[in-house]
Amino acid sequence: MAQSSSEHRISRRSLLRGTMVGAGAITLPTLLTACGGGPGNEVKIGSNASDAVPRKAFDEVFKAYEKKSDKKVKVNTVNHESFQENINRYLKGTPDDVFMWFAGYRMQFFAQQGLLAEISDLWKGFDGFSDALKQQSTGKDGKQYFVPYYYYPWAVFYRKSVFQQHGYEVPKTFDEYRALAKRMDKDGLDAIAFGDKDGWPAMGTFDYLNMRANGYDFHISLMGGKESWTDPRVKHVFDLWRGLMPYHQKGANGRTWQEAAQSLAQKKSGMAVFGLPHPGQQFPEADRDDLDFFAFPEIDSAYGQDAVEAPIDGFLLSKKSKRQKEGKELLKYLATPAAEEIYLKRDPNNIAVNDGASTSSYNALQKKAVQMVAGAKQISQFMDRDTRPDFASQVMIRAIQQFINNPDDIDSLTKSIESQKKTIFTSD
Repeated sequence: MAQSSSEHRISRRSLLRGTMVGAGAITLPTLLTACGGGPGNEVKIGSNASDAVPRKAFDEVFKAYEKKSDKKVKVNTVNHESFQENINRYLKGTPDDVFMWFAGYRMQFFAQQGLLAEISDLWKGFDGFSDALKQQSTGKDGKQYFVPYYYYPWAVFYRKSVFQQHGYEVPKTFDEYRALAKRMDKDGLDAIAFGDKDGWPAMGTFDYLNMRANGYDFHISLMGGKESWTDPRVKHVFDLWRGLMPYHQKGANGRTWQEAAQSLAQKKSGMAVFGLPHPGQQFPEADRDDLDFFAFPEIDSAYGQDAVEAPIDGFLLSKKSKRQKEGKELLKYLATPAAEEIYLKRDPNNIAVNDGASTSSYNALQKKAVQMVAGAKQISQFMDRDTRPDFASQVMIRAIQQFINNPDDIDSLTKSIESQKKTIFTSD
């Protein structure tokens, strides 16, 4: 996990010149029986784009590739959360030729296991990717395995009309954020829309609380297994979160992120911590212009709002694929500005990573997202991308859901996390 240039501001052209690490998580019988024979001009793709908007957008991209190459693309779409939770079994079973995944740490994890095909030869011909993006596509062996496709920052989303109606102001500090949540609660709103049924959405809130309270370097060190979860600084993060819990939607462990986003769209909730694509996918087209966001508020002035969470998604080639040539041809196409532009015209909820991709079609939220990332001093990926996948899925999903159910027993919770962390991070 490289940590270079974390003190420099980040322009779009030098996107992710600071530390970034990748991950995600998935399952399913269909995934485990995905690959097989097939004509030589066909390539199979394992897709986690199960939501309607990205699924249709990728469909357009793959159709364009079929037309351009005269090759057949067969897409195996699996529920996003299921795909993430079962990725390990998928790759060790009969995976598709090419599959969607995440940059950085989690990509490196599977590369180390010999489950990914090296594509360093393709990278020699790639154009429009920054050195930092290349770094996030590189395994610990110095070879490239990943084709980045888009990124999206996390922030606090809200409806402008709701803020205008009640006279709310965008909070800059955590005290202002908590005071606003309390005011929304009195106004009859669920102050913070919240759904963690899938296990990963609440990780974004923890990440921001930790980076704002303890700084980016501590956060990355904690995710890397180098800090103790019983450290007072970690307990402080959970304590800050506990103070906000009364203003979160109740029953979060039984609510999907889609349902949480819908409550924001329906003006039943005042705010929500999401990635750029999430609320937009659940808002009616007519209401999209009413959606806005602000950076997660400052907790400690020493760290301000310097760090931004901005995961990178893209594509990998399975080592087990019998169609390496066909898979690489598809990856070459997906690395072009044209391929990104086709996607973003149908899904205006992400940001292109290729410098050559046109930004003329960007909406107000996309433009604001680019500015937020450009102004960041450090960039994180996401908890389940900045740490070991087994630690994220086996320990932290359960731990955070346990905290949501019982936020008062922080000592026992952090002690349990630390005990499991020691076992996992010393297992290699």
